Amino acid sequence: MEQENILEFDPDQFAGALMSVSEIWHLTVSFFVTVVTPGWRQNQVIIILALIALSWLFHSFCGTTLDNWVRRREGWSKWQLRLVVQIKRRMGLILFAVLSYAIYTVMQQVTWPSRSHLIGIAASLATVWVCIAFAAQLVRNRPLRRIVTWALWIWATLHFLDLSSVAAEFLDDVALEVGDFRISLLGVITAIAVIGALLALARITSKTTAARIRSNEDISPSMQVLAVKGVQVVFYGCAFFLGVKAVGLDLTGLAVLSGAIGVGLGFGLQKVVSNLVSGVIILLDKSIKPGDVISLGETFGWINSLGARYVSVVTRDGREYLIPNEDLITGQVVNWSHSDEYVRLDIFFGTSYGCDPHLVRRLAIEAAADVDRVLSHPKLPVCHIVGFGDSSVDYILRFWIRDPTGGLTNIRGNVYLALWDAFKENDISIPFPQREVRMLNDEPPAAAAD
Repeated sequence: MEQENILEFDPDQFAGALMSVSEIWHLTVSFFVTVVTPGWRQNQVIIILALIALSWLFHSFCGTTLDNWVRRREGWSKWQLRLVVQIKRRMGLILFAVLSYAIYTVMQQVTWPSRSHLIGIAASLATVWVCIAFAAQLVRNRPLRRIVTWALWIWATLHFLDLSSVAAEFLDDVALEVGDFRISLLGVITAIAVIGALLALARITSKTTAARIRSNEDISPSMQVLAVKGVQVVFYGCAFFLGVKAVGLDLTGLAVLSGAIGVGLGFGLQKVVSNLVSGVIILLDKSIKPGDVISLGETFGWINSLGARYVSVVTRDGREYLIPNEDLITGQVVNWSHSDEYVRLDIFFGTSYGCDPHLVRRLAIEAAADVDRVLSHPKLPVCHIVGFGDSSVDYILRFWIRDPTGGLTNIRGNVYLALWDAFKENDISIPFPQREVRMLNDEPPAAAAD
């Protein structure tokens, strides 16, 4: 049996590629020959070069004038300022397009249409370049935006010069064949363009949908996060698979390969998958949502955001902890604002046995009620005796707050300070341990007493 070649070389495709290159080279040489030959084509090229120089001079002058004009404007929004910046950067190209169209219109009226053909192509090409430059601003990533801009500029140039079919044939002839599988450079470029356009459309659509979901107050914060994540997955997934199908790639082999890779990665990414599943569970059961105040071990703070793998918790000292979702599912978490926003705090203190306990309880309740953030309705502060100690009567003071995000230590400190002022004003003493120190020397105790 004759062994099948895995990597094949097709002489016909190689010859076709050489013919495409030679055809492009022949057209380029023919154009330059007609340019250097005196005539209307040469005159049009000279007019185009003169318009380029004039546009560059106007660009330098108009850029300074536009800067001075913008500096005198006040109260402009960011999108208006960005638009002015984009116009300033492409002022030369815009001026060239306007002047070219003006010259082209005049020459169409006063002379033969063929004598202004190149000027019309230059005007149309400059206009398309300006539109591409402004449309490419939808791509946020700067390196990717430059790649998209230059790719569209090249495609538009080839299209207006009637070289798109020749370039397409050349790119299609440059191909790699492995058995029945064939992929050409044209197919790769088409796939990148189609998938990129669909992903950009998916990003815009998902961003708009996410903004509408977040603005809906009827949806809880956790369900908003879940809905936004679901919308992003659906739109980006559809964009990718539609792009792959649009360029004619077979997804059967990809499905088999992805299944094999998934089995292998399942053992090595158990923690990652566990965090992802835990994140979905957290969003569904609404046990934790953005804005909740939680305690996990020694970490106390409020939920800043819910991610697919972790939860962002910001503490009072400005630190941001990224806690894996699995720890919130398997560990013991104190959610200070899960069912309602009321939080009870306890303070322990003691007074001497000579003080009236009825007066102490009344003063403690009044002192706590006068502190900011302490609720006086519907949950009132209470004070109870919890025991008779060795040197003091022990009390517990309980009060409620409804804003745990404002901190717990500071409100306890304010209540302690209010108790101190109230007790000092009413001669309530707070006992403290006292020690008697006796100094011993070399003399006997009786002699020291004498």
